[in-house]
Amino acid sequence: MSPAPKKKPATTKASAKTEAADGIRPLEGKVVIVTGGNSGIGEGIVREAAAQGAKVVIDYVSHPEATDAIIADIEKAGGEAVGCEADVSKVADLQKLVDTAVKEFGRLDVMVNNAGVEFGETLESLTEEKYDLLMNINLKGAVFGSKLAAEQMRIQGDGGVIINITSTHEDWPMPSDLAYCVSKGGMRMLTRTAGVELGPDHIRMIGVGPGAINTPINADDTPEETKALEAAIPLGYIGSPEEMGKIVCWAASDQASYITATTVMADGGLMQKPGAV
Repeated sequence: MSPAPKKKPATTKASAKTEAADGIRPLEGKVVIVTGGNSGIGEGIVREAAAQGAKVVIDYVSHPEATDAIIADIEKAGGEAVGCEADVSKVADLQKLVDTAVKEFGRLDVMVNNAGVEFGETLESLTEEKYDLLMNINLKGAVFGSKLAAEQMRIQGDGGVIINITSTHEDWPMPSDLAYCVSKGGMRMLTRTAGVELGPDHIRMIGVGPGAINTPINADDTPEETKALEAAIPLGYIGSPEEMGKIVCWAASDQASYITATTVMADGGLMQKPGAV
């Protein structure tokens, strides 16, 4: 009999604040934009970046009250953050994000292209409308977010980091969600190609590929589905936004200074387990 799946203790907001007080703040003074930053993985990245000393611009398109609550928590802990309502499928809105970072904090050091949607459509069921909506958010937003961030970083002249939140599905087929896989595969090649292009400017580009993470996307999973997924993950549990935040902030820090044009997979070993799902 195989061992029961392990349960990962939840990382709380309070523990993140405690870590910020330990004196290790790798992102001290850095200015970070996180798209889709007021929920799920994006929120995990925002909170961890602030805990590590960054000044954060939180992009959102809905639930401004959630953004305000995150900012209040960050400010209470002594950090700095601002919200910016911007639709990443529109280049003008992406420019507004960069302009907000420069206006509020003077520069831009790290761009995190995190915003994304998922519809669960096959090639047979996919419509042009849903395809365009998904690709405009997931891939166009990342491409032009990267372009505009890189332009600002070049003006500053001292490098920077662009991080694309991809997925295990940049490599791993998911027949029930064709367009999502196509968009993440596109982000994979954005990371590799633009990462090479930007190297001479000392701008690193890294993909972070989450596996199964406890976010609103999988909130409707049944207990049976959750149990089956946990059993498929070698580490035995579904990851958390807080864990993704730590990985992204590590990639953005000088601790990862020689990493660019590639993807760091964070999936608990899921992709390597034969017949996982």
